Amino acid sequence: MNRTLGSKAEQEARRLAAGRLLLAGKRNAEVVRALDVAPSSVTRWKKIVRRQGLDGLRTKPPPGRPPKLSRRQRKTLVRILLRGALAAGFSSELWTGRRLAQVIQTTFGVEYHPNHVLKILHQLNFTSQKPLRRARQQDRNGLERWRAVEWPRIKKGRLAGASL
Repeated sequence: MNRTLGSKAEQEARRLAAGRLLLAGKRNAEVVRALDVAPSSVTRWKKIVRRQGLDGLRTKPPPGRPPKLSRRQRKTLVRILLRGALAAGFSSELWTGRRLAQVIQTTFGVEYHPNHVLKILHQLNFTSQKPLRRARQQDRNGLERWRAVEWPRIKKGRLAGASL
């Protein structure tokens, strides 16, 4: 038997159904067959129902500190990200943790450390990007010519002079 599928509400409904069957006097094996759940789960739920009643089987809120940005604010943040860093007033299209933390601070009044903002990006299904490091004055044609002509000549010279 695999991990239980379904939304939190569906899982809670399954647990409550099991709890009602147990309170009605059904044996563990009958509950397992009726709901197609693991015997160990029924045993665990039976202990909870005995101690706390059906309310003990209800879904509990996730532990930890609640997020600083609401769902609506996160949706707004996605729209800001999609418009681009230039539209947000930056000199390039690169979103850095520092830039994003600054946008969140000015837009929502919420302060985040730049490193934590990158975690939020991943939660929003964005990936990190690194800028290409290239000299501004780079001559592309000259570089291609160097790779085609000079590099093979240098490489051959190195190999010819090497002793084994």
